[in-house]
Amino acid sequence: MTSAKLTELTDRAVIRLSGGDTRKLLQKLLTVDFDDVSPERAGYGALLTPQGKIMFDFFVAQVGDAYLFDCAAAQKDDLIKRLIFYRLRAQMEITNISADHKVLAVWDGQVPGIGGEAGACMTREGGVLFRDPRVAEAGFRAILPRGATLSGLDATPATEADYHAFRIGCGLADTMADLGSGELFPHEANFDQFHGVDFAKGCYVGQEVVSRMEHRGTGARKRIVPVRAKDGVLATGDQITADGKAIGQVLSSAGQVALALVRLDRAEDASAKGIRIEVDGRPIQLIKPAWATFAVPTASIAA
Repeated sequence: MTSAKLTELTDRAVIRLSGGDTRKLLQKLLTVDFDDVSPERAGYGALLTPQGKIMFDFFVAQVGDAYLFDCAAAQKDDLIKRLIFYRLRAQMEITNISADHKVLAVWDGQVPGIGGEAGACMTREGGVLFRDPRVAEAGFRAILPRGATLSGLDATPATEADYHAFRIGCGLADTMADLGSGELFPHEANFDQFHGVDFAKGCYVGQEVVSRMEHRGTGARKRIVPVRAKDGVLATGDQITADGKAIGQVLSSAGQVALALVRLDRAEDASAKGIRIEVDGRPIQLIKPAWATFAVPTASIAA
């Protein structure tokens, strides 16, 4: 068995939320159901705009009576400001602990002692280690004090670029490289596939819009999916076309494989008509991730 790969994600930050009203307040604000978050199970979710678009996404793990958020470092300050805005008089302390804590990613291997289901969580080295809550095959994440290591883990050091190539291949979007802020609805970012949005827990910011999309089936015409080029590399911002008409755009890329936001209905129509899907005249293929329950036209790349 090959050893796992391990790297620190330097573009991530850690926020600690604690206080008597924390769980109740977060349940009313965020897409994740906090009844499913515990010291044994981590979650993934977002804070939405009132219009239902993703403002911030994050992983959340419970450690004792506190919650640790693994979020994009570039969005950390804005996320804290937004949480303070919603806190009002609630008893919730919000602390940026990034100077003392780091986020690690572990993939392509196993971690002894942790469950096999997505989100399985355990305390480790003064912090927390959890299987990716989106899909179990995406590996593990850890939030640890900066001086701590995952002792006893058979892992080979890797680069952040290695991790991003892995997650792109898995069809998993990154906050800054793919999602942005205020640009995508949860369905477009596959939150409905990742247990990242709960449709039964009750009200939260943006819930009415997202629930309407779910029940009317209007939220999934566009989705982030992996794509592969036959020749050359794919670059962020490349336009995806079919019969000269735009049907999507490339997001983060790892050479010939990338993530793209694609109008799947238009891609399906093109595929049914035998029309080649292209980037700059070069044929590409859409890939259906193993975790996806929605249809993706994946016909072979035409020459």
